[in-house]
Amino acid sequence: MVLIADSGSTKTDWVLISTQKKTVVNATTKGLNPTVFSESDLYTTVTANAAVMEYVDDILEVYVYAAGCGTERPKKKLFILLEEIFPKASIVVKEDIYAAAFAVSNGKEGIVSILGTGSNCCHFDGKTEITSKIPSLGYMLMDDASGSYFGRILLRDYFYNKMPKKLHDMFQDEFNLYPDDVKLNLYQKPHPNAYLAQYASFLIKHKKEVYCSQIINKGFSDFIENQITQHDRVYDLPIHFVGSISFLLQDELKKALKSFRLNTGNFIQKPINDLVKYHLK
Repeated sequence: MVLIADSGSTKTDWVLISTQKKTVVNATTKGLNPTVFSESDLYTTVTANAAVMEYVDDILEVYVYAAGCGTERPKKKLFILLEEIFPKASIVVKEDIYAAAFAVSNGKEGIVSILGTGSNCCHFDGKTEITSKIPSLGYMLMDDASGSYFGRILLRDYFYNKMPKKLHDMFQDEFNLYPDDVKLNLYQKPHPNAYLAQYASFLIKHKKEVYCSQIINKGFSDFIENQITQHDRVYDLPIHFVGSISFLLQDELKKALKSFRLNTGNFIQKPINDLVKYHLK
């Protein structure tokens, strides 16, 4: 059996495929980002997935595409853990940008971006090779136009009293914004990037408001300029997107791409179904 997982920082989608190429298990768990989760958290997340663990002795191949695996140390950390959990399987661990590229590009050359809890971008040759011009350094330094990026802006503007009053009051009604609780989530609890990303839902819900529209446009312009346009031949290739932020704000993103004279490609929210098709070829 073949186990395939696509993981962002917030959630992991799992699919288990039988030897007859039939789907046996579809499951969702917490994220598997090894840069933000401890080994014990990762172990618990995988082994608590009862639907998958039922077949642990029958699983011979495991493909895990996870955020945070763009550098060797966290990638090795997750690889060793999976080897322990699935002792009979050959293990492949790659960064989640590979899952995005395999899923969205239809086997053709292009630029592939992820805009979800975090953000990333690469050039895909249409076969197996990915080139990233910018290393992914996470939400504290990068992740333009991601959920965590937009959440950070909204929180800052709320506490600096820069939100229009109507939106300020709605934001206050929707979320727990007690300063002590905000600081606890940001500086003491795990996964502050996912905590920040939850606030992006407010931006999406009120995207027609001028204030929200300006933030969205600025985020997309930053991402295009800092990530997409770094790649060679970018004006000749389609620009594909994976992730909830790009999928739910694709009209705004298409306008931003047009303003840079870039070619819009495909948009998918979750790559898992197309990733399974890729592996079943």
